[in-house]
Amino acid sequence: MHDMAIRGGLVIDGTGAPARRADIGIDAGRITVIGEVDAARRTIEVDGQAVAPGFVDVHTHIDAQVCWDTTLSPSSLHGVTTMMAGNCGFTLQPINPREVDYLVRMLAIVEGMPLAALQAGVPCDWTSTGEYLDRIDGTLAVNAGFMVGHSALRRVVMQEDATKREATPAELATMVQLLRAGLASGGLGFSSSWGVAHTDASGDPVPSRFAPADELVTLAAQCRDFPGTSLEFLPKLVDRFVLEQADLLADMSAAAKRPLNWNVLRIADDLDGAHEAMRQGDHARAKGGKVVGLNMPIPSRARFSFLSGFVLGALPDWGEVIGLPVDQRLAALRDPAVRRRLESTIPRAAQSMQEIAQFAKRVITETFTPQTKKYEGRVVADIARDEGKSPFDALLDIVCADSLRTMFTRLPSAPSADEWKSIVDACRTGRTIIGASDAGAHLDFTAYFDYPVYVLENAVRRHGVVGLEEAVQMLTSIPADLYGLRDRGRLVDGAWADVVVFDPDTVASGTISTRFDLPAGAGRLYAEPVGVPHVLVNGAPIVTDSAYTDERPGTLLRAGRDTVTPSLA
Repeated sequence: MHDMAIRGGLVIDGTGAPARRADIGIDAGRITVIGEVDAARRTIEVDGQAVAPGFVDVHTHIDAQVCWDTTLSPSSLHGVTTMMAGNCGFTLQPINPREVDYLVRMLAIVEGMPLAALQAGVPCDWTSTGEYLDRIDGTLAVNAGFMVGHSALRRVVMQEDATKREATPAELATMVQLLRAGLASGGLGFSSSWGVAHTDASGDPVPSRFAPADELVTLAAQCRDFPGTSLEFLPKLVDRFVLEQADLLADMSAAAKRPLNWNVLRIADDLDGAHEAMRQGDHARAKGGKVVGLNMPIPSRARFSFLSGFVLGALPDWGEVIGLPVDQRLAALRDPAVRRRLESTIPRAAQSMQEIAQFAKRVITETFTPQTKKYEGRVVADIARDEGKSPFDALLDIVCADSLRTMFTRLPSAPSADEWKSIVDACRTGRTIIGASDAGAHLDFTAYFDYPVYVLENAVRRHGVVGLEEAVQMLTSIPADLYGLRDRGRLVDGAWADVVVFDPDTVASGTISTRFDLPAGAGRLYAEPVGVPHVLVNGAPIVTDSAYTDERPGTLLRAGRDTVTPSLA
């Protein structure tokens, strides 16, 4: 008798092979039968729905969320069963008590996590990578692995000088020592960033941006000595090929003898720029490395608000208003003189920021008071016309009536069939994979945690540019192989039973809204999917009938034990 049986499903095994009707038998957390299954202690009847490997999300920032949400919602509701974190060099390990405040405040700014939630929900009662991993081991619903972050290493070793200068040889040697200790305890690799938008709570570039290329290559090279490790990096330029940058990515990968993934490509937004940037993969191959871009197929969902002020505060002279305490900010934004002053600075902004400040073209996506609900879904220009106001006044009147909580965004868009074809074709070259959800980050600003069901809904069902089997492969075994996940990403005999059940005819993204369920009552963007009734991790149901169970079977993924060294081919 089997521990678990999934009966009557359309098995899509993640290899790209044709789907087939079969049952799945599970024992001790692993798949033991794919075919006809006899008696089982627990049975899930799926009535012809798709049964696939759980989705693998290689770019998240759940490093803080693991401390207060062991389900890692809502990604796991969408079928994600394995998550990689510690990306871009922004980790909560290693730390020491002296640097906790800096690292927490940096994380709040650079990854858009409410500071109050971090301060209330993250105990920071560890110092080493190993202690951090041990603390969360055995607590999670999904499988999760964590890189060792460059900015944390630099700040712990160099303190305030981490954002002032290059490291001395002795300081670099200490960083190497801490990194190697983290990798030895199971860290999945090394991550860093030169991203130009990455600044700390003081507005200074984050520590990793002060590191020269040789420091990055030296640290990356340490992974060579630890089986099952990988590299992740966010470069300065993500929409073009620049030889100096391409050399750095290639040199990091070649020195480590490990693949390096970087983010983020938006092929539908800038096909020419994406193809230029993907040349970095060809350049790395010629130098003995492997460099893969992460491709996010969902168009920008950036939601702006005057409460968080994220991005808006970067408009010329807006920072002094956006930086005010909430009550003072609200009073200022009600003042016509302040409004005129803010409007007058917009023409001085960079072109990209001027585009963001085209408030007449924004859509009100969410409001929070009865008197403002009528504006949801409406374009600001239309509201202004109906009420005889300027667009900026119309928007700010709503914002102030909503105590600054109003969310607004660009006019919605979605990739066309031709754009989806470009996305899929790029993935087929091996120079990019689908990913980069940033789950756990930018909590009140944007949401991409639903990208797997978005692909199934749009690329497969709506536009038909890729078959179901290949799409599932792109979401499972391909990202699993990039990180060398052992026995995950495929439904085959002996594999861990990480499984998602979905209805190919209805699977879809749900409506995104704000819920205030973080520590300290802070808010985040949240959605539940359509057509994803069951999710299993290591053979245990974590989602049944589209709702969480009390099971927490996830594995804390440790390099070498739960991963093999990924191929450079």
